[in-house]
Amino acid sequence: MLPPASAPQQVVNQIAAIEAALDDVVNHGSDDELFTASYLQGHFAVVSRQLEMQSSATMQQLDSDMAASLQAAFDNKELEGEDAAQVKGLWSDYSTKRAAKRPNVAQQSA
Repeated sequence: MLPPASAPQQVVNQIAAIEAALDDVVNHGSDDELFTASYLQGHFAVVSRQLEMQSSATMQQLDSDMAASLQAAFDNKELEGEDAAQVKGLWSDYSTKRAAKRPNVAQQSA
């Protein structure tokens, strides 16, 4: 059994929401969407679980760690061309949607 997450509950909840959205694509998407979401899901599972173990975790750190993980894979030629672009695009979609729903950071720290 995995140890409980140390990250702030808001981060854990947002990670769970992204996991659910990726699962939904895997369960209901086309073959191309399935490939893209499954590939992204693999990176997300590793990166997000490591982040959940950090008490100082933020969604900005998740974005940064995901970008680094995906770039390392692309640099290693795991995916190229249109496949890489689709994976980057899907992650960007999740990051953008999450950012749009996020309250103003200045309000959070006030």
